[in-house]
Amino acid sequence: MEYEAWVTNGIGASFTKQLLEREPLGPEEVEVAVEHCGVCHSDISMWQNEWGMTTLPAVFGHEIIGRVTALGAQTKGLSVGQHVGVGWYSGSCMHCRQCLSGDQHLCSEGQPTIAGHLGGFASSVRAHWAWTIPLPEGLNYADAGPLLCGGITVFNPLSMFATPKSRVGIVGIGGLGHMAVKFAAAYGCEVTAFTSRESKFDEARSFGAHHVVASRDSAAIGKLENTFDLLIVTVNVPLDWDALLKTLAPHGRMHTVGVVLEPIPVPVFTLLTRQASVSSSPTGSPVDLVEMLEFAARHNITPQTEHFPMSRINEAFQHVSEGKARYRVVLDADF
Repeated sequence: MEYEAWVTNGIGASFTKQLLEREPLGPEEVEVAVEHCGVCHSDISMWQNEWGMTTLPAVFGHEIIGRVTALGAQTKGLSVGQHVGVGWYSGSCMHCRQCLSGDQHLCSEGQPTIAGHLGGFASSVRAHWAWTIPLPEGLNYADAGPLLCGGITVFNPLSMFATPKSRVGIVGIGGLGHMAVKFAAAYGCEVTAFTSRESKFDEARSFGAHHVVASRDSAAIGKLENTFDLLIVTVNVPLDWDALLKTLAPHGRMHTVGVVLEPIPVPVFTLLTRQASVSSSPTGSPVDLVEMLEFAARHNITPQTEHFPMSRINEAFQHVSEGKARYRVVLDADF
């Protein structure tokens, strides 16, 4: 079976539209006609092989919105024509302890949509039926793609560790952070946004932040000592970790979702005196994704996006890699 895709044949190289061939649809596979697909910073990292796991030729794109066009004989719960999404994972083994306990996103054999698999910058994509997520009514489908990776990444720690009475800090108001502020505010938390750019102060408040702090202002951060029940770090650069850890309240938690490539120094005494924690998490399970999308639809949470036709993928990748996106980029299929 033939389909079209935007393919790169080299690390950091341009994308060209190519005609590709697939094997027949597997019994548990779903074929999805792509309508929109977000450009996540993870796509940039894979494109530049920052994580050492890129295989070539590559088709990236893992924030996929589309319609079901074909179903394998053993798929369940989906119908042709249904609007669905596919995120970071397109499959998992479905028989290990993690999968059977509902932590499919922690499966050691999980199949990333863009690593060893052809992703969503294409006319169609395939995924296991359990990882093909039905979209709820009321969701803005054109802008929903970034929820399937960035959205679930920031929603999961709130779901695990926050309550409506929590005081939550969000470090970084970018592609992840602006969604984290929206989710935390809708959750009922008191939200403090940290950003290095004063130009984002008003935007952070418009996303729902009750307070905004300059992340490079040591004096301002010092005044927040013993404040936060949960501090979600969405950036991927080194920070003044000791100062941030001191903003945790007793039993507080700093949770990193940005992929900081350098080791994070953890002063044990700062944690010990607060009985505080440092943790991290990836995306989420299929059920987590369903619950996040339902929450987003119920609270009218939409990522702030810029749209490009998919035929301008090279321009879009340059735009995102240069840090110019405000705040997510979505490619609209135009095959």
